[in-house]
Amino acid sequence: MLVVNGEYGFIDRQTIKLSAVAVSRQLAKRTIDMTYTTREVVIPKENAVFWMDGRGRWHNEHGEFEHVKIINYFHSAIRKDEHGFYLTQERDDIIEKVYFPYEETALFVFDVLKGDDIILVLNTQKQINLKPKNLSIKDDQLYMNDRKDLIKFSERGLLKISDLIKFENNQYTIHVNDKIYKIRQL
Repeated sequence: MLVVNGEYGFIDRQTIKLSAVAVSRQLAKRTIDMTYTTREVVIPKENAVFWMDGRGRWHNEHGEFEHVKIINYFHSAIRKDEHGFYLTQERDDIIEKVYFPYEETALFVFDVLKGDDIILVLNTQKQINLKPKNLSIKDDQLYMNDRKDLIKFSERGLLKISDLIKFENNQYTIHVNDKIYKIRQL
């Protein structure tokens, strides 16, 4: 993990080249090539000490997480591979992957930006366009399919988009750019 100006980030490179000028003036016009072999530590979700509930909130044995910085850090570290969702962080020469339990999905719409396009801001901070044809409702919850991922609208996300949703004749619709799209009910 890399910390710059109080912000967390990740280094994706395994090879770090340091300018010799930055290391020593005596080594000017040279480059030091330091290759680090990284080791991956994988923790299966059965051994994870935290989980995400059906509303996108993090918990551990002591209850719901309260510290906003930790919550945001966890959300921003969510990744997905063929085995499911996990949190990742890199420390020194170790890449940690912790698969964690979650209900339905680990992706949530936390914010909606309205302009020429409607942009959904996910809990991971990734921004994607609203795809009205991919919306569905199940048990009074709004979802969107994005490729192979199911994304659930949080309460805040739903409130932000609710002015575009109508219910008439037992059918939900969403009104986007002067077009009306039916929302599938599951």
